[in-house]
Amino acid sequence: MALKRTSDEPAFVLHRYDWSEASLVLEVFTRHHGRIALVAKGVKRPTSQFRPVLLPLQPLALSWTGDAEVRTLKAAQWQGGHVMPTGDALLAGSYLNELLLRFLARDDAHPQLFDHYATAVQLLAERGSETQSLVVRVFELLLLRDAGLLPDLAHDSASLAPLEPGHSYVLMPEGGLRAAHEDDAHALAGEHWQALQDALDERSAFVPLLRACADVAPVLRIPLRNLLHYHGGVRQFRTRQLMLDVRSITRQHHPSTPAFDRES
Repeated sequence: MALKRTSDEPAFVLHRYDWSEASLVLEVFTRHHGRIALVAKGVKRPTSQFRPVLLPLQPLALSWTGDAEVRTLKAAQWQGGHVMPTGDALLAGSYLNELLLRFLARDDAHPQLFDHYATAVQLLAERGSETQSLVVRVFELLLLRDAGLLPDLAHDSASLAPLEPGHSYVLMPEGGLRAAHEDDAHALAGEHWQALQDALDERSAFVPLLRACADVAPVLRIPLRNLLHYHGGVRQFRTRQLMLDVRSITRQHHPSTPAFDRES
């Protein structure tokens, strides 16, 4: 019986780990099949045609056979478009990969989220630290929405009443949006939450969200991180901790270098 074959599927490599002395297992995010696992046989050999292609944060077209939990990679082509992100942008891209690995189940397609991810990676590669924090905030919102973990940002989560434009509200990990107290440091006005929800409701949400987040991204950073930690069951994401460690080392050796000045 012939094995099922999938050809030229748009994909990104999220993570890779050893399978044998010469082979790797790849966790990949595909447009039409979601997150899947592929074994790349012989990829660690110097003569493997896959070696220069199977890199993270690069748009690929992959072909594989099988429909078991781990399929077999048959072909991989780089689709061009942008170079590998570097520095801060590389760490930010790795953080996006970690989010996808933690929050997306295997074989669960998210074609729109795939397109948003491709846009985010391209912006990180082309603009680097210029828009890094903003791109990360936008993708966090889109991922939480697609995973069913983001509350309606136009209504109070307890009363379901529409938000008052002139009142302030805070996003709580376990309870959604509620009216802010005087000591809440990360509150936003109802009109800002409504603008975010309106952008999320757009058919192509990434660019509208960039605009909606432009003035509020620094305030969103902690509430979104707390929401991701709460639903992800972690106290700290590995790439976030790596980012903090690199920042610390950079400041020790180059005190005057403004590396990582923008929190992401």
